[in-house]
Amino acid sequence: MSSLGVELHIEDNHVIMDNGIVQVTLSNPGGIVTGIQYKGIDNLLEVVNEEANRGYWDLVWSETGSIGTTGTYDRIVGTKFTVIVESEEQVEISFTREWNHDDKNIPLNIDKRFVMLRNSSGFYSYAIYEHLKEWPAFNLPQTRITFKLRKEKFQYMAIADNRQRNMPLPDDRLPERSQILNSDFPEAVLLVNPIEPQYKGEVDDKYQYSCENQNLRVHGWICKDPHVGFWQITPSDEFRSGGPLKQNLTSHVGPICLAMFLSAHYSGEDLVLKLKSDEPWKKVFGPVFIYLNSSSDAKDSSPLWEDAKKQMMTEVKSWPYEFPASSDFPTSKQRGNVSGRILVRDSFVSDDHILGDGAYVGLAPPGDVGSWQRDCKGYQFWTRADENGYYSINNIREGNYNLYSWVPGFIGDYRYGVAINITPGCDIQLGDLVYEPPRDGPTLWEIGFPDRTATGFYAPDPNPKYINKLYVNHPDRFRQWGLWERYAELYPKEDLVYTIGTSDYSKDWFFAQVTRKKDDGTYQGTTWKIKFQLDNVSQTKTHKLRVALATANIAELQIRVNDSNADTPLFTTGVIGHDNAICRHGIHGLYRLYSINVPGTLLAKGDNTVFLTQAMSTSPFVGIMYDYIRLEAPSSSTSA
Repeated sequence: MSSLGVELHIEDNHVIMDNGIVQVTLSNPGGIVTGIQYKGIDNLLEVVNEEANRGYWDLVWSETGSIGTTGTYDRIVGTKFTVIVESEEQVEISFTREWNHDDKNIPLNIDKRFVMLRNSSGFYSYAIYEHLKEWPAFNLPQTRITFKLRKEKFQYMAIADNRQRNMPLPDDRLPERSQILNSDFPEAVLLVNPIEPQYKGEVDDKYQYSCENQNLRVHGWICKDPHVGFWQITPSDEFRSGGPLKQNLTSHVGPICLAMFLSAHYSGEDLVLKLKSDEPWKKVFGPVFIYLNSSSDAKDSSPLWEDAKKQMMTEVKSWPYEFPASSDFPTSKQRGNVSGRILVRDSFVSDDHILGDGAYVGLAPPGDVGSWQRDCKGYQFWTRADENGYYSINNIREGNYNLYSWVPGFIGDYRYGVAINITPGCDIQLGDLVYEPPRDGPTLWEIGFPDRTATGFYAPDPNPKYINKLYVNHPDRFRQWGLWERYAELYPKEDLVYTIGTSDYSKDWFFAQVTRKKDDGTYQGTTWKIKFQLDNVSQTKTHKLRVALATANIAELQIRVNDSNADTPLFTTGVIGHDNAICRHGIHGLYRLYSINVPGTLLAKGDNTVFLTQAMSTSPFVGIMYDYIRLEAPSSSTSA
C-alpha cells in the first residue's frame, strides 16, 4: 500500500486526483470521470468512447403531469468546479450545476462530489439534489452513476457468489450479430453470430442481472490481464428508493457498471418521484465506493471477488462515513437509534405470541401501512430481526418516521401507530410491538408461502433456444428468458387446475398467471381453478379468501366461486400494476394483498371451485404472480 499523500492537479479542462494507488481524471468543470489509472492500465474506462461517455452521473426527468416512466435523458455536466478539501489525507472536489428560470434543465441544484482518501484503493462519489419551494414541479423516474469499462479487458462479471460469468461483447448485440426477441423490450437479444462462438444461441438481457437492494452491496468486473477488479460498493440502502426488496440493475454487457439510486424498474410509475411546485426537497445520494483490486493469479477470479466482498464489509461497518465534507451528510453522532422486538399474534397458529423471526423492520417517511415500498423521496433504514424478533436500527438520520414491518410466513404489513422523531444521539427503545396479521378464522386451505415473492411456485425449464447458461440448474431459474411462453406449452388446451389435498404448489402452480397466445397471434386471458371440498357450509356465515400478489402488470384479477360464467365476479382488482416483472425476469414486483368475503350462499357441501381469471390480454407480458392464497373458515368456527 502506498504511503503517499493525496494530490490534486488542476488543469484547464481536467482535474486529477492521485494517491499513488489510483489516479482519477475528471473533466473541468463538468465532473465527468474521463480516466481511471490503476496497476499499469492507463485507463480502465472505455477509451474509444468520447470523454463524456465514460463515467458520469445521469438522470431521466419529465414535466409534471407526464405519464409513465420515461422522459428526457440528462447526463449531468457541472458548470462550476470547487475544491472542498485538499490535504495529504483527503481530497474532496465538487462539480455543481445550479438551476435558473431560463434553463431547460431539470429544476434542481445538483452538487456532485468526488472524494479520494490516503492509502485507499479507489474513490467515493455522492451528490446532493435540491429543489427549492418556488421552483417548477417535475417528475424524476431515474438517477444513477454509470461506468463504461474497456471491453477488450473487462469480460468477467460478478454480482453474487453464484451469479458470475464471462460475458459477451457489446459488439455481439449489434443488429448483424443478434436478434431482438420482442420489439417492445429490445434489451433482450438472441446472440446469433457472436464474436466468441461459445455465446451463440444465448440470450443477453441486462434485466437478468437485477438484484434486490438488500443484496446489492458489491458488483463489478474483472480484467484477466493484468488481473484487476473494478467494483461498485454501496454500503447503505438509506438513499435508495423502494425499500429492501426493490430490484435494481447492477452490471451488464458493455461492460457497464451501475450505481442505481432511483428507478421505476419492477414497480412502474408508482416509484416515479413527483415533486410539486411548492414542495422543497433535498436528498443526498451516496456516497458509494469505487474499489479497485488486483491479484497475481490470473487463472482464478475468486480471490478478487472475495477481496471485494471483504472490502464491502469494511465499508458497511464504516457507515456512516466520517469524511464527507458536506453538512448535508450527517455523521454518526448526528443520528439516532431505534430498537425493540417484533411479535406476531395469530391465535389460529398459536395461543402464545409468535417470535418475529427474520422480520423486516424499517423506518421510512410517514405514510399508510405498506407505503414504504412506494416511497422514493425520503430516506429508509431497514434491518432484519433475529430469531427471537429482536432488532436494532442504527444511524438513522434526524427527522420524523413511521416504523414499518412485515414477517415472512405471515401476510400483510405492520405499521407502528406512533410517529417516531429521530434526534441526534437518541436511543429509542420501543419494547415489544405486536403485529396481528389479517385473520378471520382458521385456515381451510392455503397455497404457497407468504414471503412477497413467487419463488416457491413452479418455474419451468426454458425453451432450449433461449438459454442464459448462468441460470441452468440455478436457484434463480426464473431469470431465464421466455418462461411465460412455456405456460401455453404446458397447458395447451385447458388452463391450470389445482386440487387442494392432491396438488403440490411447487410443481403444479405455474409461477405466473400469464396470457395464452392464440393461433392468430393475439392473446387471451386465462382462468385458473382451485378445487376443494368442504365438509360443512353455513349459508348465513362468511368465509374469507386472502389473495396476496407478488406482482401485477396491466392485469385484472377476477374471482368467481362455483360459477365461472357469472356476469359479475365476486371480486375484481380492476386493472392494476406496471411492474414488468414477468418480462424482466423478476420473481416479484410490488406487493398487494386482497381480502375477499365469500358468502356461504356461494359455497356448497362437498365439491367447490374458485375461478381466478386474469382478464387482460394485450400482450404476453401482462399478468400476475401470486405470493400466497388462503381460504379461512367463518370466524365462529373452531376447527378446519
